[in-house]
Amino acid sequence: MTTVKALEQQVKKLTPEELAEFRDWFLDYEWEAWDRQLERDVKAGKLDEFAHKAREHHAAGRTKPL
Repeated sequence: MTTVKALEQQVKKLTPEELAEFRDWFLDYEWEAWDRQLERDVKAGKLDEFAHKAREHHAAGRTKPL
């Protein structure tokens, strides 16, 4: 059995309260992973082109307030 399948079986056994606690933990875990990936991408310059284009659009008046 794969680790994922074993986890699926364990999650199915959780009480509603335990599932809610697990869900909260997992969402935090995913957001932290997302933040770490974003930080790596920023440091690697992967977002520089997007920032440059956004500044160009703003300077040309092609943006609007949110």
